[in-house]
Order: sequence, then structure tokens, then C-alpha cells
Amino acid sequence: KNGGKWLLRIEDLDTPRNAPGADQQILAQLLACGLTWDEEPTYQSKRQALYQKALEQLHELKLIYPCTCSRQTIANTLMSLGIETARNQEIIYPGTCRPSPHKIDSSELLSTPKVAWRFALPENCHIDFDDLALGHQAQDLNKEVGDFVLRRSDGVFTYQLAVIVDDALQGITRIVRGKDLLTNTARQIYLQKVLGYATPQYLHLPLVLDEYGEKLSKQTLATQINTQDEQSSLAELRKAAQHLGLRNLPDGKSVTIAEWLLAATQAW
Repeated sequence: KNGGKWLLRIEDLDTPRNAPGADQQILAQLLACGLTWDEEPTYQSKRQALYQKALEQLHELKLIYPCTCSRQTIANTLMSLGIETARNQEIIYPGTCRPSPHKIDSSELLSTPKVAWRFALPENCHIDFDDLALGHQAQDLNKEVGDFVLRRSDGVFTYQLAVIVDDALQGITRIVRGKDLLTNTARQIYLQKVLGYATPQYLHLPLVLDEYGEKLSKQTLATQINTQDEQSSLAELRKAAQHLGLRNLPDGKSVTIAEWLLAATQAW
């Protein structure tokens, strides 16, 4: 609607968990729904050197430190402090491995095996931003997140770092994504500021939930969308439009996907 470009990025950083052929299925489903991308798709698994360069920049700024804590170690520490973390809630890192600010050492090798690298947040790190759908948002990163991981102990870069590097290098100006990623936005905005990147506009959409209040996903064994023919694909698009609150769209059987998408774009 804004006359820009729509880019396709396959976020396949966690290569051990990637299902073979899943990317091709995604491409095929998008095309079946008439959703075509404007440039060649990018794969995060092929952009490791770019994320490493950003990590090295943060390393030189003495803003990251190595961490050997396992999830169980963190959970035990929080439990000893009387802090309970609900299911699907952010686990706030208690700072076990964090050195004092003046002792963060940029001479430590990023190639050190079997350590994660965490971002050392400054004190009183509050981030405010305006979401185009949800309005004003604010997060206290120290209390609600804690020092977060940028590269895991197995060498895999995290979403938080990779996505802001890609957004900056691809010139992304508007991000439309699910509300489940809203809590990631503040730390991404802070990373953008530290690395000198522009901050895009964000719009977070309501999730489609099952009867238990869980989002539809492969983890909850949700049924995939039906794109076996044009009418099936159009029916799926209409479900999405209804969920997003788009009204007065063509509902006749003779309408093509292209015609329907044009009306939906104008109604957005």
C-alpha cells in the first residue's frame, strides 16, 4: 500500500532444527496465495559473516561478555532467589557471569568454545516506542529481560542480533509481525542505537490462537493452510482478512486472487 518493496527472508539460523524442504514449502504457499516478493529471497544461514562482524563491533565497544550458564543453572539461580518464571514467559538472566562494567574485556577471544555471548545492559535501560497498531509501548530491559544472548554456546547467532543486522542492511523501514514478537522489540531498538542503525516503524498483529490460548504453530501441531488450488488459497486469505478486521472485500466466487489482494491492499 505504501508503494515500497516486500522482501522475503528465510530466518533459518537454528540449522539443527530446520526441517528439510520447509523453505520451499513456504515459497510455494506464498506464491499460491498470490504473494510475490520483489527481490531474491535471503537466507540467514548464509549471512553468518555479517552477524559476526556486528558481534565483533560490540566486542570492541566492550558491550558483550562470555557466559557459561546453562538454562538449568539459570533456573536454579532464579529459584534460589525466589523468582518463578511462568511457562512461555521471558527468563530474566540474573547476571551470574557478568563482570563489573570496568572489567568487561575486549581482549577475550570471540572464538572461545562453548560459551554464549551476552549483551551487557547499562543501568536503567528503558526503551519507549510507538507501535502502529498497539500504540505507546515501554519496557524496562533490566527488570524484564536482563543481559540477553547474541550468540549461543553452540555458535548459533540469535534472532535478536541477526534480524537487526538484516533489517539495516536491507533498508527495511516498516516491520509488520505477530504480537508474540512484541517483547523482542525494545532490545532490538536498543541494539540498533548502539550499532548506529536506523529504527524501522513497527506494527504487531493479533495472533491466531487455539482453544487453549496458544498461538497456531508447528509446536502446537496446528494444521497447515490449504493452498492446493486457487479457491482454497483464496479461502485462507479471506480468513486472514477477517482476523485482521478488513471489511467489504469481494466475496464472489468469480473473483481472482489478484483482484482480491488489490482490494485487500486498498482496505489495509
